[in-house]
Amino acid sequence: MNKTPLCSVHEALGARMIDFGGWYMPVQYTSIIEEHETVRTKAGLFDLFHMGEFWLSGPDAMANVQRIVCQDAEFISDRQIAYTPMCRPDGSIVDDLLVYRWNPEKFLLVVNAANIDKDFAWISSQLSGDVQFENHSDITGLIAIQGPKAQEILQKLTRQNLKAIKFYWFTDGKVNGIPTIISRTGYTGEDGFELYFPAEKCVEMWNALMEAGKSFGIKPIGLGARDTLRLEARLMLYGNDIHDGTTPIEANLDWTVKLGKGDFNGSDVIRQQKQKGTQKTLVGFEMGKGPAPRHGYPVLYKGKKVGEVTSGTMSPTLKKNIGLAYVPPSLKEIGSTFDIEVRGKPVPATVISTPFYVRPKA
Repeated sequence: MNKTPLCSVHEALGARMIDFGGWYMPVQYTSIIEEHETVRTKAGLFDLFHMGEFWLSGPDAMANVQRIVCQDAEFISDRQIAYTPMCRPDGSIVDDLLVYRWNPEKFLLVVNAANIDKDFAWISSQLSGDVQFENHSDITGLIAIQGPKAQEILQKLTRQNLKAIKFYWFTDGKVNGIPTIISRTGYTGEDGFELYFPAEKCVEMWNALMEAGKSFGIKPIGLGARDTLRLEARLMLYGNDIHDGTTPIEANLDWTVKLGKGDFNGSDVIRQQKQKGTQKTLVGFEMGKGPAPRHGYPVLYKGKKVGEVTSGTMSPTLKKNIGLAYVPPSLKEIGSTFDIEVRGKPVPATVISTPFYVRPKA
């Protein structure tokens, strides 16, 4: 099993460790609810070393990125980031990733941990022309700090003007004296930053952030709270909400698909689905009191299975059961009702607008 450089730190903090896609990772330190609320109200620290980082560079880098992903990399500016699906010719999603544009000839692609080998092989098979493609996942440290106090804490460790970094933009500089790429994206629904730096500096960076945030109530955050946070914000989890059997249109990721840029992997199928519709669509729903919905639970309509839950939880912020599910388009409208089969019994659910949680404006 793979271990991050922070493994001993997590164990010393008393984390409960689990196998997460072949990685030995902390699922929680205290309680999921407590960690979740810390990120919503203060700040939390996430070990993301397991994520993948690929560098694509060269004169033909832009043309290759444009063919591989659904977003339009020519439309975004240097030092801007795009969230995007990466599809096969049949429209199915290989992975969802972040594209960091340094300039038209240099890109950083950040992919999901469980898909590193698959993604590297897939992208390699699609490349043409004058490009260099390198996997730096093993030598890149990645720590995220998320929450309303994140900027104030991180500013103590860097001379970079963090306030000037807009959402989904990045810069580079030093954090605690360590050369670092500083980006402002996050996958929690809160404000926050991601720090990319040499892997051998992971423990040093972690300890510096924990010390800087001590007076602000910063805490380490495990996979459990990471999942509830991203679900409240309706952020996709590859393997659950999107996978090899779904397309961006089915997953309501239309906003990431830029058909105007020309042909790219999956564009023909995606264009047809936008015009003619799909047989399933991803919706958000809420349920009454009782057991929370979970991944794989059947969706029933008039007693027949018509779909299934992809993600579900008891929302720590909203104090109600919420989830995402694929259903027929006839059930996608707000207020539509169906049942979720929970422990063999049908439980009523209602389609509601998403994201379930939107952070208050400062």
